[in-house]
Amino acid sequence: MTARAKSVVERTFQSVNTLFCQHVRGYKGANTTMRGASVDADAVWTVGQLQDLFDEWVIAGWQPRPHDALRDPLLGGRALSPNEMYAALVASAGYLPVTLCGDDYLELLPAEWRSIQDYGVQLDHRTYDCSALNPYRRQPSGAQAKRGLWEVHYDPYDLSHVWVRDHHAGGWITVPWTHLPMVARPFADFTWRKARELAAARGLDDTDQAQVAAVLAELLQRAGNGPAREQRVVARTRAAAATSLRPEPQPDPSAAPEAEHSTDNDQPQSGEVVPLGVFDPLSEAAWP
Repeated sequence: MTARAKSVVERTFQSVNTLFCQHVRGYKGANTTMRGASVDADAVWTVGQLQDLFDEWVIAGWQPRPHDALRDPLLGGRALSPNEMYAALVASAGYLPVTLCGDDYLELLPAEWRSIQDYGVQLDHRTYDCSALNPYRRQPSGAQAKRGLWEVHYDPYDLSHVWVRDHHAGGWITVPWTHLPMVARPFADFTWRKARELAAARGLDDTDQAQVAAVLAELLQRAGNGPAREQRVVARTRAAAATSLRPEPQPDPSAAPEAEHSTDNDQPQSGEVVPLGVFDPLSEAAWP
């Protein structure tokens, strides 16, 4: 937790500050001695616009810029840019694209650290629970750096479920929201915040998830009615649910109703699965 322990990161931050940030209008600097006279008046960029400017700088300013630590002895030992070094490594070691799986998607989701109580896991005034958490209730995760808390990943565009990392057995535990039957459809973080805002405006307790769930269900059902702002919230929620690539959560076996008996004729017939091999450029080059 010191600058010396992460010198590469700190040096990169310094480069970002000196090569990009200080040239952006409204830059406040690292301290008051580096601050301009009217930075508040000059701060005219939104966060989205700053992100676009930074992305453009990375592509046009950082990636083609030679770095003293990037050198290839086969190219005379001269300093290479990140793009040149990447090209040299691909030419030397090759490139194999790897398809991301569902677990990779979960790893990339935002994470919070929470305890597992008798009632389950709480996140932003929502309670998530399932029978798979039973062995770990009121138990430490073993992550000493996080004081024994459990790693919980969530999808900001679908808060109907969260994923708790199983620090003991490995893998993930899919945990549904306890009030999901009241809503019966995915909802995003901005939709939840809008529902809490509406609940507070009606004099309800916006920290009571049951009351907020009722407002949320009403909000999601008003697709074509209500003020324009609420219509945008509904439209954004539907678009987020349609484009979500996360793995579909599996139902809790302890809560699932008993399946009806079915005959073989009721089951769909599955075809043979033919696995695809890994691309081999040498064997392809030998083809006539």
